[in-house]
Amino acid sequence: MALTGIEILKMLPKKNCGECDVPTCLAFAMKVAAGQAEIGACPYVSDEVKEKVGEASAPPIRTITLGSGDNTFEMGGETCLYRHEKRFEHPTGIAVMVSTDMPSDDVDGRCRRFNDLRYDRVGMELKADLIAVKDVTGDEGAFATLVEKVRTDCPDAALILMSDNPGILSAGEGKCGDHRPLLYGATGENADAVAEVAKETGCPLTVIGDNLGNAAEISERMKGAGLKDLVLDTGARTARAVFEDQIAVRRASIKHKYKPLGFPTITFPCEMTEDPLLESLIASVLVAKYAGIVVLSDLQGETLFPLLLERLNLYTDPQRPMVVEENIYPINGPDEDSPVLITCNFSLTYFIVSGEVEGSKVPSWLLIKDTEGLSVLTAWAAGKFSADLIGAFVKKSGIEEKVKHRSLVIPGYLASIKGELEEELPDWTIQIGPREASHIPPYLKEWQPE
Repeated sequence: MALTGIEILKMLPKKNCGECDVPTCLAFAMKVAAGQAEIGACPYVSDEVKEKVGEASAPPIRTITLGSGDNTFEMGGETCLYRHEKRFEHPTGIAVMVSTDMPSDDVDGRCRRFNDLRYDRVGMELKADLIAVKDVTGDEGAFATLVEKVRTDCPDAALILMSDNPGILSAGEGKCGDHRPLLYGATGENADAVAEVAKETGCPLTVIGDNLGNAAEISERMKGAGLKDLVLDTGARTARAVFEDQIAVRRASIKHKYKPLGFPTITFPCEMTEDPLLESLIASVLVAKYAGIVVLSDLQGETLFPLLLERLNLYTDPQRPMVVEENIYPINGPDEDSPVLITCNFSLTYFIVSGEVEGSKVPSWLLIKDTEGLSVLTAWAAGKFSADLIGAFVKKSGIEEKVKHRSLVIPGYLASIKGELEEELPDWTIQIGPREASHIPPYLKEWQPE
């Protein structure tokens, strides 16, 4: 059970030193209780207290990290059933399967598509995350060779090593270096032997049950063996069964704090159908409800891209608008004679406007004003995109050192503040730009400073 701020305060040294960047121990304890600070930020707290508070404040679904360095994948860490209650923490991982009995051309194709199918959207790169390497032949050398090939061809992919043979799993892990894979996995028959591999390598381990109850039993057994980083496969291989199991796992861990199921899950749409479109449909259901990883048979743009967009929509924080940094953004290589435009830092507005400016081929300066993620009209109505704030931003931005003219283009929807803005910026001429972003290219092609 989570500790209250007062209970945490009783375990602190009460120095009120401020070294944790919080002025008092009470305020720090409240932040820790709310999940806004880590107990380790206090330099004087004991390891015993760190462990006690850490366990009590840990999310009901354990966070699991795969990969290494900048190429890591995280899952779990979830704290709620519904996105509007707080937010979903770690997006569902999308994986593609390769196996030791697969022709080399098929393996090459899957690796190539893993690397090529990447999309830029609202400043983020959308892509698949993992590659599952499956042992089918029972050949330790062939499995290790395939793992090595995947690591070489797809260095940013997190890996899932799949075999019921502990020796083969160990050989595959040996080819991963410091790149931490997920071991798949521990069944009722091989759990003890596979657990030893997980202990020796420090890798997360998948428990594979015949059903939900059996998965919980094996999970409890693995926890008793000292393993903390687990992933659940409930054994469901139909759309209905896997859907029901995902909800049951989430409810048991979130609402009832049932520890044996307090781990992220892995699912296999690739084993539920041979129809690629139906496979993608099942995967889309599991992205929403509540899989940690979905494993696909292959990656194709027409099925992967919709899954990536669905995931992006579900796993953005509904309480925080997506924003870009307040700054001057040069587009198309502007110079001292190029036009200067200004808009808000709501990311969708930025990427639409910058895309239209880029498409116009007209070198331009785009000023992005921090409006706390609000769109143009909403920010203006809230007093966050007013003439005085815009004027202050333009003066401190440094744009005056980059251009020799003094003409500023504002969004057409802000036409009513033109006079006020001219008072704030007496050396500048304020020009009214288009209301719609799609009209920016023809406007810029005819633009002249005033």
